[in-house]
Parts: sequence; structure tokens; C-alpha cells
Amino acid sequence: MSTYIEDLNWRYATKKFDANKEVSSEDLEKLLEAIQLTASSYGLQPYEVIVIKDAALREELKAHSWNQTQITDASEVIVFANKTQITSAYVDSYLNDIASTRSLKLEDLDGLKGMLESTILKLDAEDQSLWAAKQAYIALGNLLSAAANLKIDTCPMEGFDATKYDELLNLKEKGLTTAVIATIGYRSEDDQTQFAAKVRKSKNDLINTI
Repeated sequence: MSTYIEDLNWRYATKKFDANKEVSSEDLEKLLEAIQLTASSYGLQPYEVIVIKDAALREELKAHSWNQTQITDASEVIVFANKTQITSAYVDSYLNDIASTRSLKLEDLDGLKGMLESTILKLDAEDQSLWAAKQAYIALGNLLSAAANLKIDTCPMEGFDATKYDELLNLKEKGLTTAVIATIGYRSEDDQTQFAAKVRKSKNDLINTI
């Protein structure tokens, strides 16, 4: 059985997917559950995740992704779309979920509500959107690790026109914007990138203990 570190060494940003191989519905569900369970600041999860299978839509998105073949050849495209504004209504909905799930009274959460009102809700819309995008990236990292554990290939991608993605996915009217995307599937035997040695900073250069 492979270890977690072995899984991380196995994974790489796949440049060429095998278009004939699909992620099973069971494994896709596991990946989506991993995303769902991802930690986020205050637990607010200020983003939504769109799973794109439709071939025609992906062809359109490819044109706004520097024509990278991962968009059309991978099994699915996963879009992480962060909220552009965190509203009081969104916070109240979250607090209601906590109260319901943990059998609490809303007044038991007054402390958390006050904290959210004095921090996240105090930010202007631009800073809220930037903060929300950072939370989406945490979910992306969890997806990459979970996929590696299942020996599913991934490619996290920032090379795309977010404005065009937002238009094609009708995100603006939902108060969302595309933060980052990932393609998932299985590497092609022709993808030479898989044979390249992994390049990372040494632990001495990367990590300091004080």
C-alpha cells in the first residue's frame, strides 16, 4: 500500500490526458467529498465548485484557456468559483446551519456572529473576494492530494480568462467569479512530463524552525 508521501511524489501537473479514460462516478464522488470536507476560515466555505463534463462547453472554455488540451481531454474540469461578496445573509445562513447541525440555539453563536461581523463583513467587496479566493485554493490543494491518493491525475490551472469563464458559466449573476480550475483524469502514455524529476526546494531552504 502506498504512503501519503509516496502519493505526493507520484503526482505531477499532467500536461496530456488520455481522452479515452474517465474517472469513475464512485471516485469522482470521493474527490467531491474531499473538497466538501476541506477546512476554510471560520468554516464559511465562501466558494462553489462546478464539475464540467459537457464536451461542447469545454471546447468553448478551451478557447479561453490558451487552447490547453487538458480542458477537453481530461475526464472532468473542476472550477472553483469564489464569492465576490460575503453578505450578512450568507453569514446568517451559515450560523443557521451550525445551530441545526449541532442542536444549538442561535443565541449560543452570538460570539461567532460578532467575530464575523467585525472581521469578514467589515472588509470591502474587493478584499472579501480576494479572501474568498484564498479559501478556494485550500480546497484545490485538498483535491490534488485526494486525487493522488486515488491515483487520479490532476492539473491545477491558472492559465485562463476568468472573465470569459464567468460569462460562459453564468457566474456573475450568482455572485461568483472563477478563482482557479483543475482538470482530472488519467495521464497519457505520451505525456513526457511524467518522467521528469520533481523539482522542489530542499527542506533546509524551505523550512525554518524557530
